[in-house]
Amino acid sequence: MTGRLGSVNVVAELRDDPRGPVGRTAIDKRPVETSVLLTALGPAGDVVVDRESHGGSDQAVYAYAQEDLDDWARELGRELSPGQFGENLTTNGVDVTGAVIGEIWTIGEVRLQVRGHRTPCTTFQYWLDEPQWVKRFTMKGAPGAYLKVLSEGPVAAGDDIVVSERPAHGVTIGEVFAGRRGDMERLALLLDEPDLADEMMSYLKQELAVGS
Repeated sequence: MTGRLGSVNVVAELRDDPRGPVGRTAIDKRPVETSVLLTALGPAGDVVVDRESHGGSDQAVYAYAQEDLDDWARELGRELSPGQFGENLTTNGVDVTGAVIGEIWTIGEVRLQVRGHRTPCTTFQYWLDEPQWVKRFTMKGAPGAYLKVLSEGPVAAGDDIVVSERPAHGVTIGEVFAGRRGDMERLALLLDEPDLADEMMSYLKQELAVGS
């Protein structure tokens, strides 16, 4: 599968966040015209403010599909620009919700691994200023994907995104995000994955325990 990188987005300015734990947020991300170096801890020039809840190697890069942004724009009746969901990479032609946990995306010399889904928070709701946003975003089931940077390098809008490896278990971002509302037997397949992110393993065990 091959898609395209629609935009690379980094923080434009820090915003006040009265709902968040640290009072500031870097969710205001906007496209840049130049190439951006993706490092093991995220895009060069980007910022993580709340390091207790975000960042780290398993959440180095956040990707969201332009197709899902367009769907939300129609549903909300408002324009949504690339980066408005706080994503670093806005993709075209990549089924992000259908991405398999552990699959590899190749963008030029960069290799990224799909590690988990976004969990919506009150900061996201405050930023979008939509009623019951956390609940609505959750029920929609298109959370976007957190990526680990396996090989660093520059990326830019227009670059090809190639899904170069895909684990045999086949469990997707969408299935994991659905959690106990989905197929518990499918989720249990991930427990045998040796390279599953610690946070994802904890989440799965909790969902499986509640759903059993």
